[in-house]
Order: sequence, then structure tokens, then C-alpha cells
Amino acid sequence: MARLSDAFIDDLLARTDIVEVIGTRVPLKRQGKEYAARCPFHDERSASFTVSPTKQFYHCFGCSAHGTAISFLMQYDRLEFLDAVDELAKRVGMEIPRDTVVRNQDSDSRELYATVDAAAKFFQKQLLASDKARAYIAGRRISDDIVERYAIGHAPDGYSGLKDALGTDARRMNLLERAGLFSKNDKGHVYDKFRDRLMFPIHDRRGRVIAFGGRVLDPEDSPKYLNSPETALFHKGRELYGLWQAKQANPKLDRLVVVEGYMDVVALAQYGVTQAVATLGTATTPDHAELLFRNAPDVYFCFDGDRAGRAAAWKALESVLPRMKDGRQAFFLFLPDGEDPDTIVRKEGADGFAQRLQQAMPLSEFFYNELGKDVNLGTLDGKARLAERCKPMLAQIPDGAFGDLMRQRLTELTGVGARASSPETHVPAQRARNAPAMHAPRQSLVRSAIARLVQQPALALSLQPPGRFAMLRQPGIELLGEIIALVHQRPDISTGALLEHFGDRDEAVALQKLATQSLPGEDSAWREEFIDCMTQLDAQAVQQRVDDLNARIREAGSMSALSPAEKAELRELQAPAPKP
Repeated sequence: MARLSDAFIDDLLARTDIVEVIGTRVPLKRQGKEYAARCPFHDERSASFTVSPTKQFYHCFGCSAHGTAISFLMQYDRLEFLDAVDELAKRVGMEIPRDTVVRNQDSDSRELYATVDAAAKFFQKQLLASDKARAYIAGRRISDDIVERYAIGHAPDGYSGLKDALGTDARRMNLLERAGLFSKNDKGHVYDKFRDRLMFPIHDRRGRVIAFGGRVLDPEDSPKYLNSPETALFHKGRELYGLWQAKQANPKLDRLVVVEGYMDVVALAQYGVTQAVATLGTATTPDHAELLFRNAPDVYFCFDGDRAGRAAAWKALESVLPRMKDGRQAFFLFLPDGEDPDTIVRKEGADGFAQRLQQAMPLSEFFYNELGKDVNLGTLDGKARLAERCKPMLAQIPDGAFGDLMRQRLTELTGVGARASSPETHVPAQRARNAPAMHAPRQSLVRSAIARLVQQPALALSLQPPGRFAMLRQPGIELLGEIIALVHQRPDISTGALLEHFGDRDEAVALQKLATQSLPGEDSAWREEFIDCMTQLDAQAVQQRVDDLNARIREAGSMSALSPAEKAELRELQAPAPKP
């Protein structure tokens, strides 16, 4: 992928009207200096989604979706980063810069994509020519429309069908091998990897074929499913079969259903259930979980009800739990013995399958059922055992209502976490946790400076770094210095771009909250207030340094504890300020 400079992105965002970009997709209403709408990323009755033209970012107070015009297109239109940048660049008449190395890399990637696409087209033609494969398709009652939608094909029997058709020279042979379409025996002989199999192309999020899954036609053959190996284009732990088709069939995905096999996805689509996807012969990974929630707020995991199915479900829960931000939901549906989504939907239809989804077990219920199934909650020992099992996993849940409710449920089951103190002793402790600023005026200065910087990054240009404040031993000082340095490096940076810069950091949530706060006073006065904050912090840093030097003198009992340079520094710091 091309590496675009921060300066280019900042310039692009500065030229982009985020209100216009979002307003063409979501009906916005002006509210004061900002615009509001019902959030397009989760269901709600009131307008909690705001767009700020001055800060050039959007934020939902309901589900915490936020970002710049680029991230909006990525989330709403489901575009890759470069595609979103390209669309915005075209709107404002900018051209995306790419250096020679990137162009060469892109050329190599294009050849590899073209090779895999050519293989997919070859398999599709072979399906038309194979009576055996077409009979199998007919026996599974898969319509021509579904065959076309999922680009299903057939790998001919024999060891060189694909090689003879596409491997016409050494360069093509090399590309086919790099695409994972060849195998090699002990003697070094190269042959087709997929033979006499129904072929399911795997598409990436841009609709490009990147790999294949092959299913045997004869039930006596094995393995039942064979997947492409990992390649430069394909990483099975990051891709989901059927996601591209689900996005094309549903302008807005309200849910995704995770099943185990290609045929399950295809059969569900045949009966009108177009939100199904499948992992690619592997357990649900953290990358899968993030990809699922990036595309739908509700995710249903559909597994067999046997031990293997429940083990797979628990692996999915482990990947999902750290990503359970507010607004996201996960459910688990376990099917009767001997059934899979393919057989269920053929027996019960789409309505029957939908009813089963409605009865699926919420993540919270599955979590406590699994961890507590061999625990006797009638004893203190049992309650302690459950609490110890749950607490490390609950700690992985992001801050928010869901995490609070999960911990509350643990308290209901075990009593762990309940307060034994009286209301008189409990309330002040709670206040102390919720309002640390009341007892930490120095921290409030830092917070005030950061809040103004986040909302008006250009304020940092009023300072000439480095400032004395950086020496302070206070929470938030390092972050404040980092933001000031960032703005000096990128003078055109907007609020949205600043938040995205810190998007993967622990401080991201706090910065988002500060960016959406209504600060007192007029915007025009913020510069003076910001400089006043920084002046006070510099003064605190000076006093802290003086105190440190004097403490060393006291400990040693004389000025000899300081070097000549430190003595001169102390005299300078203690000298009275010149009169105006």
C-alpha cells in the first residue's frame, strides 16, 4: 500500500468539506455551529451524531463512532483507506502522490491479482464443461444466480489442467506458484493444487479474488475442504468468505452470521439469508472479530452444539470480548446434533432460521454459563472460583456500559465487588474516584490546555517548544508536550486528524471526550486562556526545579551538593522577575 505523507493527508482534509461529504449520505440538520443527525452506524431514535465543520470531524455520543471524512467513507461506504483518499482527492482536484518504488510494488501486486483472477475465470469455465460438477450443483439446489454471485467454479481432475491453461511461460508459472495454486512433490515436480473440486473464490474487501477454497465432489475423497495457503495476497486469519457478497447484497448490514463452511454461506444465500460469512478453515481470530464489528453492530456465531462446536464458540468469544464496545452485540446459536445451517435452512426456510437467530444466546449468558458450569454457587468456595475465572477476562472489556453490566452480573452471582461500607463512607469515596480534578488543581491545568488544543490545534503554534512545563512530574504532561510537538510538525492538522493520530493509544477515548466538550468562554478568548494555562505550568515547573535543588542542598547540609552550573541555575530561577 502506498505510504502517503501526513502533510498530504492534512492538506486533503483541510480542503474537504466534511459536512458536504457526510450530508450527501446522511440527512444533517444545523444545530448552532454544528450539524446533527441520527447515527448511520447504529439504530437510534434521537439525533446523537454530530458533524463539526470547524473541527473537521464527526462523533456519535451513542456508539462513539468518530473520525475524519476519510474514516467516514471507510466506515459508511466500506472503502479501503486508499480508495477513500482517492475519492476525496478527486472531489477537491488533488492527485495522490506515489513514488517509483511504490509504483513498482503496485505493478507486481497487480500481476498477482490478475493471475488469481484468471484462475477464477478458468475454474468458472470448467464448471460449465463438467457434467459431474453441474450435477452436484443441481443436487444441492444451488441456482445459477447464486453460482454467478459467488463465482463458483470447478477444478478439473488431473494434475495439469490449470498449469496447461495458464502456465504458458516461466513468469506465469512463477506467479501461479506465488498465488498458492501449485503443489510440489518430493521430486520437485509441480502440479495443480486443486483437482476435481468445487471451487469457491475468496474475495477481499474490494471484491478482488485473492484465494480459493475447494470442496470435494465425492464424499469418499479427503480432505473435505482444501484452502489456498498463505500468500502475499491472502492471510486466512484476516479474511472472511462471503463478506464481499454480503456487503453488495445489503446497503447497510445490521448483522453478520458467522458459519463454518462455504456451502453454509451459499445455501443461506440461496434462501435469502444474505448476511452469512465463514472463517477460512481456522478459528475466529481477533482480526476476524474486528472485521466483523467494523461491518455490522450485531454478530451471530452459528456452530454445532457438540463439544467441538462449543470449543469453537469459546474461541470466538475470546476474540470478541476485548472488542465489545458499547453498541456492539454478539450472540451464539448452537444447532441440533447432525444439523448445520445448510440443512436447517432447507428444512425451515429463511423465516425458520431467523427465528433460531432470535433465540440465540447473548454473549453475557454464554460467558457465565461456560465459566460456571462446573462451579457450585451455593458455596463460598464456588463463588470465589467463578470470580477468579471471570475477573481477568472481564478486565479485557473496553470501558462502557457493557463492561459495567458484566461486572455487575458477577457481583450478583458471587457477591464479589459489592461494597460492605455504609452509605456515609461510600459516597465520598465514589466522589473521589469520579471527580479527581477537585483534589488535583495542577492536573486540571493540564487537562484544560489539552482540551483547548484538541479543539483548536493551531493554538500550539502560539508557543515556541520546548517549554519548561515538560519537566513537570504530573499526569498528562507528556501527552501535552506530544500534542504541541505534533502540531508544530503538522501545522494544518485538524481535530479529526489529531484524534486519528492517537487512535490506537490508551489516551484516545479521553481525547475524544475532550474534543466533544463545550468549553466555557468565546473561541476568540481561547488563545489567551491557553497561554495562561501554559504560563502557569511553566511557573510550576520552575518551582519544582527549585524545590528539587534546595532538597539536595538540605540533604547534604551545604551548597556543595550542587555543581557550578546547578548553582548558577538556582540563582537564575530564584531571581525576581524583572519589573515591566
